[in-house]
Amino acid sequence: MSYCVFMHRTDSIYDDSPADQYQFPRQYLGRAQGSIGDWIVYLEPTKVLGTRGYFAIARVERIIPDPKSHDMYLALIQPGSYLEFVSPVPFSELNGPIERGLLNEEGKLSGRAQAAVRPISPADFQRIIERGLDERDAVLPRVPETAHPAAGLEEGQTPFVSEQLRDRIQRLTSRIVRDRLFRKIVLRAYRERCAITGLKLINGGGRAEVNAAHIRPVEANGPDLVTNGLALSGTVHWMFDRGLISLGDDLAILISRHVNDVDRIRGFINSSGFALAPDRAGDRPHPHFLQWHREHCFKK
Repeated sequence: MSYCVFMHRTDSIYDDSPADQYQFPRQYLGRAQGSIGDWIVYLEPTKVLGTRGYFAIARVERIIPDPKSHDMYLALIQPGSYLEFVSPVPFSELNGPIERGLLNEEGKLSGRAQAAVRPISPADFQRIIERGLDERDAVLPRVPETAHPAAGLEEGQTPFVSEQLRDRIQRLTSRIVRDRLFRKIVLRAYRERCAITGLKLINGGGRAEVNAAHIRPVEANGPDLVTNGLALSGTVHWMFDRGLISLGDDLAILISRHVNDVDRIRGFINSSGFALAPDRAGDRPHPHFLQWHREHCFKK
């Protein structure tokens, strides 16, 4: 098993869904097979306008031939393992590429940088996740002091040892850790405003009084994707989870006929009748998750 980099672009011609599967041609099969049972990091190529660089990690469960495409394969992602970075990591920094393994003997970028699937050293992998999963920010909620810090986020860094890194990565499956990171990603996308009311409330401690809600709940196999999230104030979150409000694919706010005071509800939602959308189009709620909520939660 080994860590790998999988290149993915939002306008990809491949049948990719980063939280579920990654499609690739036969030429990369040997490299991809090394990642089975281990973690990969997603990279958006530098050629993509507004590239996020390294933007997420996930664990490869297995690889199968693509039943729909000849000579193509699917790396199936372990459910619940996909995790977006709080801070996307650029391909290069002042000292050169984050992946030191891409440098040749002359210290120049080698042709390996063009490979859509490639192995990555534990040291490079650790360097990326420590930059990408930095959660020190006032947006994060208050948690008990006894809560364990997220793997790779403790103060100070110890020299890298492969087994140490593997143990730290495994701890990222903790629900406490993932909820903290999901909250930060979603609140940042919505600028800490409730998508339904448009209100931005900051408490005396400087923290945003708004929740990060999963559109399709974790209990129903909903992933920790920003496109499966909404920033909602407490009351709105309660109503959304109980199906009293929902959203159309165009983000039109839907109010259930089971609501007993429709006029008051209409009084505190956005006057436009539409939910706020993130500034970045790629962070917008995905129609697939919105449809799931309307079909399985919304009380029509």
